[in-house]
Amino acid sequence: MPVTVLASAASTGVTSSALALTLASPRPSVLAECDPKGGTLRAGFLEEQFTAGFGLYHLAAAARVGSEALAHAVASHLWSIDEAGHRRVLPGLTDPAQAASLERTWPALSDIFHVLAHEAGHDVFVDAGRLTFTSGRLHTTLTPAPLIQQADLVLLVTRNTKAALALTSHIIGPLRAELDDAGTGASALALLVIERENVRGGRGYTTHQIADALEVPVLAALPWDAPVADYLIDGGSPPRGYARSDLLRHARTAAEQLAAHAQRRRIQQEFPAPANEQVTGVLRRLQSRTTGGRRG
Repeated sequence: MPVTVLASAASTGVTSSALALTLASPRPSVLAECDPKGGTLRAGFLEEQFTAGFGLYHLAAAARVGSEALAHAVASHLWSIDEAGHRRVLPGLTDPAQAASLERTWPALSDIFHVLAHEAGHDVFVDAGRLTFTSGRLHTTLTPAPLIQQADLVLLVTRNTKAALALTSHIIGPLRAELDDAGTGASALALLVIERENVRGGRGYTTHQIADALEVPVLAALPWDAPVADYLIDGGSPPRGYARSDLLRHARTAAEQLAAHAQRRRIQQEFPAPANEQVTGVLRRLQSRTTGGRRG
């Protein structure tokens, strides 16, 4: 199963999208709230169900002890959000000033997320919040750079409006370069589009138009469902028809699409296409003969 990092140019819709995917995943799932600028679930969706002594900040001390201590700490700080315990969250920071202490923790935490995904069969969604760059590279304090670099998928969350796409377009180039230079490759980058009507009453841009304009594939789209999104951010009582809402229904489809895409990408990385054009031509001719049947 994949480790999927969700981020954006403006943090709009990242947390609600990540939580919707976590709740809708057909497999055991984990949402890690790793935005260095602070978490929101503790005071919203989770309605202060635990104290500040629980969550991401406390992993830094465990990481200094070693990887085994960090693994135990992660397990003890995952909070179940369903009765069966299949869906869990790692609550984020309570104060952005805490982010500096995690700079050396991110690489080891990334390893644990990949073990959860690839060996324990979890869908792991990481809320990285708003991306910050300095001198063309991811800021190592204001972004969880190692989590982004090593992710199976990096989803930029954007709305289908002109303003949102303009913001997103400015970070695509630097993020591609970051993933190529220090990550798993630019092919990890994709878009998750929140389809919201724009202020002029139109339908905004289609996913095909967005993919063509930004030259990044759109892997999934979620509808603008304000009552459900507000509930996922602010908590309180779920709106009527919540379990059958458009947002969760589309999130279920999206979770499957993301897992399938990540699996295809892993296969391509393990068995890359031949770089030699002559070899490629020979293979194509062999394939042509196989599919064309015997002659004579």
